[in-house]
Amino acid sequence: MGHGRKKKRTHAVPTQEEIEKIPKTLVVKSGGVGRSVGALVSDVRHVMEPNTASKLKERKTNKIKDYIAVSSQLGLTHLMLFSQTEAGTNLRIGRIPRGPTLYFRVNKYSLAKDCLKLQRTPHVSDAEYKTSPLIILNNFAGEEKGKELKLMTAMLQNMFPAINPSTMHLSDARRVVLFNYNEATGMVDFRHFTIVVKPVGVTKGVKRVIMAKNLPSLAGYDDISEYVLREAFASESDVEDGPENSVTLPQDYVGRGNTKNEQRAIRLLELGPRMELRLMKIEGGLCEGEILYHNYLHKTKSQLEKEARMRQIKLTRQARRRQEQEQNVERKKKVKSRKVNTAKNEKTSDDDKNDYDDEYDSMSEADSDMAPNDHSDVEPEAKIALPKSTRPRASADDFGADEYKESDDEDEGARDADMEEDEEDYAEEERKPAKRSKTSKSVAQKKTKPTKSKFAPFKPAKGGKPSNKRK
Repeated sequence: MGHGRKKKRTHAVPTQEEIEKIPKTLVVKSGGVGRSVGALVSDVRHVMEPNTASKLKERKTNKIKDYIAVSSQLGLTHLMLFSQTEAGTNLRIGRIPRGPTLYFRVNKYSLAKDCLKLQRTPHVSDAEYKTSPLIILNNFAGEEKGKELKLMTAMLQNMFPAINPSTMHLSDARRVVLFNYNEATGMVDFRHFTIVVKPVGVTKGVKRVIMAKNLPSLAGYDDISEYVLREAFASESDVEDGPENSVTLPQDYVGRGNTKNEQRAIRLLELGPRMELRLMKIEGGLCEGEILYHNYLHKTKSQLEKEARMRQIKLTRQARRRQEQEQNVERKKKVKSRKVNTAKNEKTSDDDKNDYDDEYDSMSEADSDMAPNDHSDVEPEAKIALPKSTRPRASADDFGADEYKESDDEDEGARDADMEEDEEDYAEEERKPAKRSKTSKSVAQKKTKPTKSKFAPFKPAKGGKPSNKRK
């Protein structure tokens, strides 16, 4: 019975500190750009993998402050911003969140698909993009080249993770990003390659047999020697792969037969894209701030001092405005909390009033049930006496009227008018001589005639006596 295979290779999990030290670059486009520039942005994202957002979908309305707001959550350290104007295509490379920012003009560029079309056998593999590329800076050194090149060198170098040759695995070095400075033109060339390891000292036909995963078809040959001798001549690549250009592999590398201590030649195959960049200017902040270098404009000392003063005034105004906004927010919060507390107090008072009304209605119902019973055992002193301020006044509803809408002042005016009319009638009857007892009887009847009232006549409720008697 066989035993399970033992795990000989361990994968060290990086710690949180090591993950935080890895630089992450966000590659986006700003505003409206053409289809070719959009494809260039996708290719540059592919170059910066795996430490970038490959499937990010930005909007035309997104601003730089939007990317800064999410940079801390995503752990972003650098920003590559492509834009297009009438003058051409521009590239801004900035350090998040405080800069500096390098402004480049993209004079020429080629997409990755165009670079692969130039190759007879293009090399494409997704496994190469699982590790970060190595960076090569060529012809950037020198004191006479200016401080702008030093700053550019530091910026480009910090965009890619640092390597430790003593601890890194050789199989992690799969790609190379090259920045080459051309002194004659002042341009910076951008290239992207993949690393290929090939055997040394053999012909092309033998290389195919050694490196291929599947053996080539030999159906058209009588002997294998015909296949080997058919391409026995030395090509340019065979000359380059001579002993002086070969290395000894310190570790096992990716590919068939690339084991430790084997002689191999290192070749670079271009993956694309290509760019030719010209440095335009350098700003101290992230797409803002003091201009540290400009390719065309050269200002005097007085102009620089004036710009510094204007910049300081602008920062002071921004700080004052920010403080005012914070004070306004605090004031609005206090007003809102005061309104909420007032609304809660009003609601509590309304609830208490409703509880009192319910209690009073229940007592009125109890009194109405006890009123028709003449033999009630409840003594008059036992009834609840309400204070004068809370005693209900007699209204039209107590007498059976359904619509009582006029005020007490109108009621008093109506009663005064009725009383004046009665007094006039009485005075007129007094002036007349008393002739017969019939006349006196009619006068007596007229005196006892009830006054006019606007209320509907009182009708007792069905099934018993009225609950409240009219006083």
